[in-house]
Amino acid sequence: MVTFHSLEDRIVKAFLTERTGAAPGGSRHAPIAVDTRKPSFTLRFKGAREAGEEERAANPRARSAKLRAAVRTEAPAWGRIAA
Repeated sequence: MVTFHSLEDRIVKAFLTERTGAAPGGSRHAPIAVDTRKPSFTLRFKGAREAGEEERAANPRARSAKLRAAVRTEAPAWGRIAA
């Protein structure tokens, strides 16, 4: 997914974090929540990729673009994101 704004990137990052099963650890004060769903995506690479200097020189609009990539697994699709 390519994002052009930090708010879009935050949504995509949260989506991929949840769907890859890489959710952060819970609170030490709260009961452990067990998620039985299998990850529906695997990350192609960690973090976001940004345009290089050459691309930014040729296309100034590329300075805000970020790429996050994931591959769909065989696991069934999840429902909507809990907001």
